Amino acid sequence: MGRPEALRRIKRLSDAAWRAADRLFPVRVPRAWFDQINPDDPDDPLALQALPDPRELLTGMDDLGDPVGEQALQPLPWLVQKHPDRVLLLLTRRCHLYCRYCFRRTAPHHAGPEDPDDEALDAAIAYCVRTRPREVILSGGDPLAVTDTRLFRVIDALRPAVPVLRVHTRAPITAPERVTEALVAGLRARAPVWVFVHCNHPRELSPEVRAALARLVDAGVPVLNQAVLLRGVNDDVDTLVALCEALVALRVYPYYLHHTDRVAGNAHLRVDPAAGLALHKALSRRVSGLALPSYVVDPPDGSGKIQVERAVAEGKIARDEPGGA
Repeated sequence: MGRPEALRRIKRLSDAAWRAADRLFPVRVPRAWFDQINPDDPDDPLALQALPDPRELLTGMDDLGDPVGEQALQPLPWLVQKHPDRVLLLLTRRCHLYCRYCFRRTAPHHAGPEDPDDEALDAAIAYCVRTRPREVILSGGDPLAVTDTRLFRVIDALRPAVPVLRVHTRAPITAPERVTEALVAGLRARAPVWVFVHCNHPRELSPEVRAALARLVDAGVPVLNQAVLLRGVNDDVDTLVALCEALVALRVYPYYLHHTDRVAGNAHLRVDPAAGLALHKALSRRVSGLALPSYVVDPPDGSGKIQVERAVAEGKIARDEPGGA
């Protein structure tokens, strides 16, 4: 989907705002996602996640350049290690869709090459093999933005030193055609590989997305979901109930509901922790334990994900942290 077509169809968009937002963080929207957007709804939840907004150009005193504390925890380029038993390996900076709330939307995440060269990738793999963490999380960008050949080469190089591999990807939701039979067969052959998808709203679960998720689950690949709590997208209990119950029906475990990270450009999409905690409590009254995600935050001190309630109690985040703009 190109900018001229989007500007013609979505009347609230302006060329100037699009160009300004794109310079800060690229605008990339797959055709299948764009075609589901209601052009007559200024608050369409798919549009809010994917299309540029003039409010992205605003900065606030509470914005953070490194909202989850990664920059000081990189033993090598393309690696992040917050825990002794887990390492995050960034396979690429590319995504099929660039979510406007992404905590990696600012420099240095989008400075430099989009992909590690062979030397950098081999060094990152060698570090993981040498330190032997229990888990390696393949992330990005989106690890399914690379070819099967490259993805499987990395997985094969990490085994048997690393027992468990996790692929954190939005591709089954934003580009379901990427979940090919060859990809599924390759992941199944390399078990245990856990796939963590990222779906925030039940309208993202199109027939094509449901079929992609079924291909993974039917092959025995475990699939879990990590949603982000977003103002105007899913910050009401009915939407969260519909999302969680739809995921369970698709045999996808609603693992996490993330508190939005305080990166510059996403303030209009943030929900303050007090409101988030109230929503999570309301959700717990409406769904079973199987359908209830943990409400977590990745604090800026780099200590790793914890329950929002605990983060507030320990002073890692403020209970009334500013929300939307």
